[in-house]
Amino acid sequence: MFKHYLIVCSLMALSACSASPPDPKEFAGQFRDTFSTEIKGDGIKLFTYKAKLATATDRALPDDQPHDQRINRRKQDLQSYLIEQRNAEQRLELWHQQVDLGLQKTIEMSGYCQAGFVELNRYVEMDRAEIRGECNDGATQEDFTKFGR
Repeated sequence: MFKHYLIVCSLMALSACSASPPDPKEFAGQFRDTFSTEIKGDGIKLFTYKAKLATATDRALPDDQPHDQRINRRKQDLQSYLIEQRNAEQRLELWHQQVDLGLQKTIEMSGYCQAGFVELNRYVEMDRAEIRGECNDGATQEDFTKFGR
């Protein structure tokens, strides 16, 4: 137990010395997001993007994993913990960047808003976010088929 405590303290001290600027990719694998779409009868395309930091339960892996995988998971959880302990203002800015990046990639991958979008509402807290928007382009027949009404 003391050994684990010593490792945690050492890693925390090392991370505190790091002076590199925040990178939104630090949240990779540490958040969960959803993207829901709605197409109105007149062809208006709306969406809601939600993101939240993954809790320890969200990141939990089965107990029957090999020892090496459990150790790696603990290291990842420690990284998550260290990220969560940073300065609140820096953390919030980083989270804003991650949410924006997540939304951008989700829209690109889904092909939902071909001509961009207008943000209707944004709500971002330290561990969760929701962005609602309206696409600049109207729904095509392909959109109705792919995304429904």
